[in-house]
This record gives sequence, structure tokens and C-alpha cells, in this order.
Amino acid sequence: MLEKNSANAARWMRAATALITVTGSVLLVACSDTTKANTTEPANTTVTDGTSEIALDARMDDDERNGETRYEQVEFLGNPLVSEVTIVKANHDRYNRTQPYNSAEFGAQSLAFINAFRGNQPEVANTLGAVLYPDMLIVESSRNPATSGWLSWALANGWGGRNLKDDVVDAGLSAIFGKVVSPNGAYCENGQLPLCTDNVPANDKAFSTRFPYLASPTY
Repeated sequence: MLEKNSANAARWMRAATALITVTGSVLLVACSDTTKANTTEPANTTVTDGTSEIALDARMDDDERNGETRYEQVEFLGNPLVSEVTIVKANHDRYNRTQPYNSAEFGAQSLAFINAFRGNQPEVANTLGAVLYPDMLIVESSRNPATSGWLSWALANGWGGRNLKDDVVDAGLSAIFGKVVSPNGAYCENGQLPLCTDNVPANDKAFSTRFPYLASPTY
């Protein structure tokens, strides 16, 4: 009986030892994989745009993968001069954090600015208020792209959008103070001093023929 019990005990001991050995191996592998995942630096990826190579650290995508990225809007610009000219300066920060369709609050400020100069020509403020709000660049894709240009979609039955070569400052000032909308009560000829131009007739550098097509900065 004692020998039988001893044999059974030996078998149980061997089984337990084998189980502990297997379990320990599994835990060791798991720990090894976890350590490797946490400590191994992600490989850098090199991309090229045809002219230069850029090394991208894979860690830059971590926030995107786990959904923790949060962006804060700090600048908003749709149509040129709306913010810079017609919005009350004290409200610029709030305007930069708003949305294009916030016409109720800021559209009234733009109209007030225009009417301060063209109050006797309500068609000026009414027309510009209708085309500047919602404050976004509009493209009428069904029209001829050759007619593209700032506000051409509304004022010239054109394609719209904005070309790099558009002198949007002169165009905006001429619309408010000049004869673009109405000759009545205009302060100047379109594109002319004293109020219908910034007196910068052309870009000082040629535009690039490659994306993003902007001229190199002047330092």
C-alpha cells in the first residue's frame, strides 16, 4: 500500500513539475513579447516627394492610432478682408475660433462697417453681405474654370474660388469704397488711391510652377 501511494505521489510530482515548467515558459514568452513591444523603438520610415527624402518617426502616429489627438482651432480665414477689415478688432480672437456659418453675430459687424461708409447706398452692404457670408470661398464647378477669381461666382457669373494672382486687397477695397457694386457715393475709382488700393501692383517674385505654387518668401 505504501509502495502504491509512493508511486502515485511520484506520478503527481512529475505532472506538477511538467505543468510548472510549461506555465513558466508561457509566462516567460509573454513577458518577453510585452517587454519587446514596450521597449523596441518603432522603425523610421523614409518617404520621398521626388526631390528629397524625409525620415518619419513612426511614433508620430501614436496619437492618431489611439484616438487621443485633439486639435484646437486658432485661426480662421475664408474670404479676404472680412476679418482683417470688417470685424471689430476686439472680436478677432473669437472670430478666429468660429465657423463659416456664424453670420448672425459677425455678419452684422461686417454690414455695420460697410454702412459706416456707404450708408446711403444700402445695395453695397446688402450685396457684399450676401456674397461674403457664409465666410468661405465658393466654387461653382458647373461653370468655366477660365472664369475663376475671387467673388466671380457672384459678381461676374464666374467659376469663383481664388487665384494666386488675384489682387484681393484691391478688389475688396474697391468693392467697399469704390464702384464695383455701385458708383453712387464711391470714394475712389476701382483699384486707385486713396482708398481702393494698397498700392502694391504686383508680386515681387514669380510664382512657382510646382505645388504649392507660392513664390519663395522674402526675408
